[in-house]
Amino acid sequence: MATEVEIITCKNQIRSWSRTMRSNGHKIALVPTMGYLHQGHISLVEEAKKHANLIVVSIYINPSQFAPNEDLTRYPSDFNSDLLKLKQVGVNVIFHPENLYETNSESGQTGSSENVERESGFEPKIEIESGGSSVTVERESELSSCLEERGQLGHQTWIRVEKLEKGLCGKSRPIFFRGVATVVAKLFNVVEPDVAVFGKKDYQQWRIICRMVQDLDFSVEVIGSEIVRDADGLAMSSRNVYLSAYGRQKALSINRCLSKAKSSIQSGEISCKQLRDSVMQEICEAGGRIDYAEIVDRESLVEVEEIRGPVVFCIAAWFENVRLIDNMEM
Repeated sequence: MATEVEIITCKNQIRSWSRTMRSNGHKIALVPTMGYLHQGHISLVEEAKKHANLIVVSIYINPSQFAPNEDLTRYPSDFNSDLLKLKQVGVNVIFHPENLYETNSESGQTGSSENVERESGFEPKIEIESGGSSVTVERESELSSCLEERGQLGHQTWIRVEKLEKGLCGKSRPIFFRGVATVVAKLFNVVEPDVAVFGKKDYQQWRIICRMVQDLDFSVEVIGSEIVRDADGLAMSSRNVYLSAYGRQKALSINRCLSKAKSSIQSGEISCKQLRDSVMQEICEAGGRIDYAEIVDRESLVEVEEIRGPVVFCIAAWFENVRLIDNMEM
């Protein structure tokens, strides 16, 4: 049965609501999302209900985790559909802010970052020698997100979980986890939840948030919820909508080869190289393009060479220009 859901768009209003509810003895769980909800998101809400009696779902497409060459402008969105789904599952509040970031520079400077670099004499790119040829790379400090590209220079503070963010998705998306950690910290400060639930499909993200909470003493319990898959085995993702029926069929190779790897480990295989090579070959033969396929320690996310303890096999691969991620604990 559908229930009424309060929609709050103002940071001060959601903070006031949360403090009032907690003072009355309620326990609040937050489920952060970027919208375009599917059954995987609904499973996070159901998990949240096990830990709190009031549920807040945030819907906010966070520009600071997208690089300018990524898919922010075409990220799928359907708020009316999301609202209907959240009514059906019994959410109490949807926090749907228009913007979570300051948009004006306190210094009053309105010039672009490019102009600032030119005036200061700073060069955003450097050349290095590699194998006898010259390669141009961007300085790490100059990597920017869509937030900066929009000229929103008022926001200057970022959170980085330095070791955990470097590998896996962090290699090809160097500003992604800076944006994720910062927006989640902002949501924690604004909503002030007792509990927050994250899906373990984004395994590295979940670990980074856990570490951020630990290191910065947030009074929030972080819950990791298991991956939800469609009947065909594909991990649920808002980006799956971009796959054709043919591409989706090919993408099933990710879950299929992860399951084979887990079976091999259970049968005694300990060589990570052997496992990785087999997985990469199967995905490439299915038409996928590998971003990474790594077996890492579950806690540190450090790549391992042999299976000697609890690990997680993490994969990111492109099918039909759609980047899919998946993992399996082993």
